[in-house]
Amino acid sequence: MKKATKPTINMRRIEEKVGLSLLTLAAIITVLPIILIVAYVAWQGYPAISMEFLTGFPRDGMRAGGIFPAIVGTFWLTIGTAIIAVPLGVAAAIYLSEYAPENRWTRTIRIAIINLAGIPSVVYGLFGLGLFVLFLRFGTSILAGSLTLSIMTLPIIISTSEEALRSVPNSYRVVSISLGGTQWQTIRRIVLPQALPGILTGIILGLERAAGETAPILFTVAAFFLPRLPTSIFDATMALPYHLFVISTQVPGMPIHIQYGTAIVLLVFVLSMNTIATVIRSRARARRQW
Repeated sequence: MKKATKPTINMRRIEEKVGLSLLTLAAIITVLPIILIVAYVAWQGYPAISMEFLTGFPRDGMRAGGIFPAIVGTFWLTIGTAIIAVPLGVAAAIYLSEYAPENRWTRTIRIAIINLAGIPSVVYGLFGLGLFVLFLRFGTSILAGSLTLSIMTLPIIISTSEEALRSVPNSYRVVSISLGGTQWQTIRRIVLPQALPGILTGIILGLERAAGETAPILFTVAAFFLPRLPTSIFDATMALPYHLFVISTQVPGMPIHIQYGTAIVLLVFVLSMNTIATVIRSRARARRQW
């Protein structure tokens, strides 16, 4: 067997260096604009950040005061979406991954779920308006908004959770069942803990999308100006995405630092969710055995 010649080895090293350089350049091109956007938003909005801005109620046509009702409304909408979408999404993923037979029907369901993930959010908003607000008579309320956002995030949670469950080696299931465990015991005690990092990724992606959407809440829950906190799930509420849209496009003479300050708060809200999920995912991944 002939040994590789020195020029061939050098050529491979050159190819590796070129490939690594291209990958590094692609990463910089992708990440740098995001960093610049966040930095610009922070620079423009920092003058607006204060305790009054974060804990006060809007006044003077939203040109003054704070955004506390919008923060609280976004929080309750995100919690409501999680309560509805997470159990349903994970349960559907468990069924498709562990129980459903592989046939044309299940393949059709998976294709439908993927297609639903790509539907524009405004379509979900119109659907929520017709079903929850008008037909079921929930009115413009936190309940109607949470249900609409849940339907929008379900395809993401189902798809990513199913992939996470399928990534668990099948030998884990075989060993558990051979030791006398039932299928549900195997799923609950073996498969789910091992798939938890991937499931958390899908959940946080879905909830981040829900927290930042404007169109669905525009039709189902968001109020233009509501300087009070909601008292029940049947109340309308302000929300950060819609509030940002309104003060940027509908309120003349709005100070620009208030617009960017609201954007900072929304970014921090979403990034905080991501940070919490990352910590939980890292701990779950450290306990994973494969």
